[in-house]
Amino acid sequence: MTKRISKGFPGFPEGKLKTTPIPNPFFSELLPSIDHLGEFKITLYAFWALAQKEGRFRYLRREQIASDELFMRGMGGSGVDAGEALDEALERAVARGTLLQVSLESAQGPDPYYFLNSAKGRAAVKAVEEGDWLPSGDAQAPLDLSIERPNIFRLYEQNIGALTPMIADVLRDAEETYPLSWIEDAIRIAVENNVRKWRYVEAILEDWQTKGRHEREDRSDSEKDRRRYIEGKYADFIEH
Repeated sequence: MTKRISKGFPGFPEGKLKTTPIPNPFFSELLPSIDHLGEFKITLYAFWALAQKEGRFRYLRREQIASDELFMRGMGGSGVDAGEALDEALERAVARGTLLQVSLESAQGPDPYYFLNSAKGRAAVKAVEEGDWLPSGDAQAPLDLSIERPNIFRLYEQNIGALTPMIADVLRDAEETYPLSWIEDAIRIAVENNVRKWRYVEAILEDWQTKGRHEREDRSDSEKDRRRYIEGKYADFIEH
């Protein structure tokens, strides 16, 4: 009788490979507590699949996952239906809090959407629950979240310059890091000093965050206060 030799993993190929970002808390908090293979697989798959998507809000649909033949091939086995295994894995990931689920009604019934339980994922779920979304008409991306345009975008366009996708990402990060009132005042200072550069605004914000901010001093209209932001380390941003 000839013994069948199974093919093992041949190893990662040479050259630069694409990678999937996984937050450190996955290894320190989630991984030690996950004791179900299906849940483990869907959790890793979610990190990978969501990283392939674009846009501020990223989500997965069950039918999307189920249509991935390669992934679903590993969800079945030993008489277990792959679809049932997927549903159980998703249910476990939602119950643990790794994924967030919202269901929208469609012609075929409730349609579940899955978001990563991150700050952006929670914001997306809140937007869906509050009705801030519109059907996009696109079968591949049926959910078009209609969020009110952030004030920081308008502030930038009105006072600094044209908005680009890269700048938009930077502004979103700033909005999560600093109070909007700080951003408004830092932009005001930039306009008053005729330095219409975001890096200049960011330098002011970083200084306030590091050294603390004195509201009375920063809001004063004195010449001393104005010169404070055009001398020293701020001078590098001034065009002479």
